[in-house]
Amino acid sequence: MRKALSVILFLLLALSASAQFKSEAFTQSYNDDKTNPNDSTDVLFSFKDYFQGLKHEKDITIGTMFIGSTMIIGGEQMYNKQYWKLPIVYTGILAPLGAGIYLNATGNTEAAKYCFIGSGLAYWGTLMDGVISYKSDQDPLPGRATLYSLLLPGLGQAYNGEYWKIPIYLGGLATAYYFYNTNSINYERYRRIYKEATDKETPYTGPITAETAVYYRDIFRQYRDYSSLAMLLIYVLQVIDANVFSFMHDFEIADDMAIDVRPAVIMPETQLAFNPTPAFGVGACIRF
Repeated sequence: MRKALSVILFLLLALSASAQFKSEAFTQSYNDDKTNPNDSTDVLFSFKDYFQGLKHEKDITIGTMFIGSTMIIGGEQMYNKQYWKLPIVYTGILAPLGAGIYLNATGNTEAAKYCFIGSGLAYWGTLMDGVISYKSDQDPLPGRATLYSLLLPGLGQAYNGEYWKIPIYLGGLATAYYFYNTNSINYERYRRIYKEATDKETPYTGPITAETAVYYRDIFRQYRDYSSLAMLLIYVLQVIDANVFSFMHDFEIADDMAIDVRPAVIMPETQLAFNPTPAFGVGACIRF
């Protein structure tokens, strides 16, 4: 598990480093209009700025609006001056939540589960509505692309016009979930068999021994954890991808971009080289 986490951290750092075509790519001040700060989610959240935004005393970034509204329901609608949506927001979230609490208390847990799911979907829809309604002169807006991918994988790529990436990320998530589900089922199976095989009060006559069961239990638990990490990695990558390529929307490459490849001979200095013989290879020069 430790090795897998190290590999994932290395990949994320490598992707982040390779994406820095512009040094200002993740700063708040990178846009054509230097007076407009509403271009990124990568800012330090401030409750003072958030509440000033709700009172319309200042403009706040889409990231500040979103983070604050995850805690204060309806905050996005207030900032966007769509007050008529507030009754819909509160009713859609609180009504099924209250019904779920009541049904759960009366023992109807199955119906309560669906009520809680409905309340969660209404909360998600409230956040999505606020991101969609946020007004900005910049298009595409990197913060919006990031939050789109955060709320719905692949939507940020659609917002950036990179539709060909959507099947890649959704396919990767679906594949990772398939292996997660399969390994989870097998883990639960061998865990049950192990408990039955080691239960001294109930005689066990199954064909799988306790030693075999505990071996496969641990194997499938490890595979399940790897699958969950794969899902998390793909999810994070598509969020980073939406953010980076939204920033790179206006990146221009010179028309005279060229690459020059030719044979090369390296003559080492005698006093520094253990074997002062020429090295032959290929040299490449890229101009853009």
